[in-house]
Amino acid sequence: MNKVSAWFERKFEFSFSAELLPNLSARLRGTPARLEETLRGHSQDVLTAKPEGKWSAQEHGGHLLDLEPLWMSRVEDFVTGSDQLTVADLTNRKTEEANHNARPLDEILAEFRSQRGKLLSRVAELDPSLYAQAIPHPRLKTPMRLLDHLYFAAEHDDHHLARMWELINARP
Repeated sequence: MNKVSAWFERKFEFSFSAELLPNLSARLRGTPARLEETLRGHSQDVLTAKPEGKWSAQEHGGHLLDLEPLWMSRVEDFVTGSDQLTVADLTNRKTEEANHNARPLDEILAEFRSQRGKLLSRVAELDPSLYAQAIPHPRLKTPMRLLDHLYFAAEHDDHHLARMWELINARP
């Protein structure tokens, strides 16, 4: 299996121990650096190429930025004891309309680093009892702990980083 699988086809199991929180936090903290390393140093043509009319590598990077408010909203869902996690826009309208290819790459990267830092700061200040609390995920139809939410966000990051890598390194 050498191709990145479709995100919506992924299945998730949330059965790991809360002891993995430091690992998940490190993984999420590392995403801005991995994003920068993946995208920097490539020509604008490579970064903005849209094979088959799908998102470019730079648009995938912009999409990660676009999802930060959703991740934060879901963290707040745990804080407020919501009945269901905030619903994502499955059409990705924000990314489709953002025109990330017209934006300076450094702007996208800096905004992502800033927003991810805010997310991790918020998570770090939460009462540890919230990590075990479960709230139903609207699309997956399964209870998700705050710990699972962080895992889901990290998996989403990695999915798009892998897709960027695939696009940038595509052989004609």
